[in-house]
Amino acid sequence: MIQNHIVSRIRRDGGSKIFSKMADRSDVQSQTGLQRLNSEDRKTCWVCFATEDDDRAATWTQPCRCKGTTRWVHHSCLQRWIDEKQRGRSNTVVSCPQCNTEYRIVFPKLGPLMYLIDVADRIVYKVVPYAAAGMVVGSIYWSAVSYGAFTVMQVLGHKEGLDIIESVDPIFLLVTLPTIPIMLILAKMIHWEDYVLRVWRRHSSKIPLLNYLFPSRQENRQVPRAPAEPAPLSDPVSATRLLCSALLFPSIATLWGKLMFSTVDSNLQRTILGGIAFVVIKGVLRIYYKQQQYLRQAQRKIQDFVPEDEQAPTQHAQ
Repeated sequence: MIQNHIVSRIRRDGGSKIFSKMADRSDVQSQTGLQRLNSEDRKTCWVCFATEDDDRAATWTQPCRCKGTTRWVHHSCLQRWIDEKQRGRSNTVVSCPQCNTEYRIVFPKLGPLMYLIDVADRIVYKVVPYAAAGMVVGSIYWSAVSYGAFTVMQVLGHKEGLDIIESVDPIFLLVTLPTIPIMLILAKMIHWEDYVLRVWRRHSSKIPLLNYLFPSRQENRQVPRAPAEPAPLSDPVSATRLLCSALLFPSIATLWGKLMFSTVDSNLQRTILGGIAFVVIKGVLRIYYKQQQYLRQAQRKIQDFVPEDEQAPTQHAQ
């Protein structure tokens, strides 16, 4: 009897302690869950980082698919953020930076007049780039036509050139005259001097005069290496120089023809002879200049570094 009474009391006291511990643990878990729910439900603006406790009168919105605290934002803060993204262009699409959801922006309904003005503004906004490109292309085209007509009268003579232009079909002129500056630029891009220079370097040993002017790398020991040569049109200055020299070539050919072949009666023949003479003389000088630069680059040396305090006694001794 006594033993049964003691066992029953121990069971009763132990069970009550166990139930009390379980109740305490459940209370802690419920409080943690409530705190977590409160923290998730608490509104925090992701633009200004203010909470609903800071300004209870502010208007809140959830414009995207974000979850948790990032789904809430002040309506005024979001308006300012959208203004920064659109920069005055109301048609620009703005999306959430977290979930990339496109914001649904609704404007008040436009009146008939405002609607027509808005449509016209959108059409002009889309058409203006193409119109500007067309004007640029048209300006270049008519500039090429004018340059071609001026070149014809300059090469053939004013009277002869004007007679030919007036006698030819206008459509043919509108097609052929713009090709004159294009052909001049394409012809200028042919670097025939470089090809001739490479051939002369390869075969200059067979001709004593050429061997003197353009020494070969194999037989001349003073050329220890083959230096790198700059690529054509490698810098903007080369492209500008090519364009200017190509467009000025008819004037230069006409001037050289008048100076060197004044006895020739035909303006066309005189201009052609002047152009050939200019190209040949300039090409020979350019070949000689490039070869000498080539030799200088091949024979360059890199000196050892000498400190300034060691250079001063050497200069005084000399």
